[in-house]
Amino acid sequence: MLLQNIILVLHVVIAVSLVALVLLQQGKGADAGAAFGAGASGTVFGSKGSSSFLTRTTGILAAMFFATSLTLFVLATDSKTVSSVVDQEQAKQTIEKTEGASAISTPSDVPVSDVPVSDADVPKVDSKPLTTKSSPSSDVPAAD
Repeated sequence: MLLQNIILVLHVVIAVSLVALVLLQQGKGADAGAAFGAGASGTVFGSKGSSSFLTRTTGILAAMFFATSLTLFVLATDSKTVSSVVDQEQAKQTIEKTEGASAISTPSDVPVSDVPVSDADVPKVDSKPLTTKSSPSSDVPAAD
């Protein structure tokens, strides 16, 4: 758990650094201004500018970000323990339900009767149609 937290903090630091390095880099159109004497030769990184240094550093940080992402994935899937209090409570309730359910009879515990049901056990239904006191047409007003 401690290792996972350390890698997570490192992952966040790498992500923020990666965003900052990408924002520091100049676009492809900025090289045209330097070609006409915009004065990039007196910089800290030399006459070529900071492009190779920033590009190399961005690539290294991207590889580290990828590695920490995979490491965090592996650590998260390997952890079998329940870490949050809510998950622990839900696991305890699930265990209690399964233990309590074994005492209750299930439909599979009820014996099935092999005796077929006879016609005498079925209640009789009147075959006469239902009659109404007034015909339905008497409720409808006559058309003019």
